[in-house]
Amino acid sequence: MSSLREDELQSRLLDLTPEELQRRILQAVRRGASMAEIADLKDSDVATPEEAIQALMDGNARFFGGQARRPEIGANERRAQIMGQTPYAAVLACSDSRVPVELVFDQGLGQLFVVRVAGNVVGEGGLGTLEYAIKHLDVHLIVVLGHEGCGAVAAALMSPEEIAQEPTNLQTLIGRIKPSVEQLPTIRDKKARMREAVINNVRHQVQILRRQPVVQEAEASGQIRVIGGFYEIGSGAVDFLIDEDELRV
Repeated sequence: MSSLREDELQSRLLDLTPEELQRRILQAVRRGASMAEIADLKDSDVATPEEAIQALMDGNARFFGGQARRPEIGANERRAQIMGQTPYAAVLACSDSRVPVELVFDQGLGQLFVVRVAGNVVGEGGLGTLEYAIKHLDVHLIVVLGHEGCGAVAAALMSPEEIAQEPTNLQTLIGRIKPSVEQLPTIRDKKARMREAVINNVRHQVQILRRQPVVQEAEASGQIRVIGGFYEIGSGAVDFLIDEDELRV
């Protein structure tokens, strides 16, 4: 069986269209390339945190503008992913069924590493998963993504008596959100108050992440950035929280 040339394996394919990439992979299969060699044809889509942010912004713009590409891949490229994955961003999102992360950012298979938990809270399992993404998948970005009308955040706004009626594990999860909503300014408009509560929870979870040693080291070295986002279900748009002022609790 013949193998692909080394220079071909190392070349970047970011400028190839999906059709061109599919044709390149099909040619490799016909030449008898191994699955590992085929996998090397699919490099990470972006190389820096700034490029990762821009890629998500561009994808979301396509989504809420009605121009989503719904990136799909052919059978051979899908099989090549058996050998490995190269996501460029990790997203800590809510489990809400109305927030399909890959669709919201118009990304295809293998591009995003997604952790989903109610209220997009930082817990032991989710933190370990994100640490894996940093150490072993070489992601360039972590996004904490909250959303309009989050039920978990709404639960954190309930009275202590109401929270006490919830199951024990759910009370623990609500407790991880509670500090972010305890000192909200007085806002009479309920929708505006919920938006502020959700965004402040995003900020709170971002700050928790940034204090973790693995995340802190990776951000200090420039490998990653940790940012936030607020997804409006009605419009489909994501408001990005990137600057330090925007991320301050």
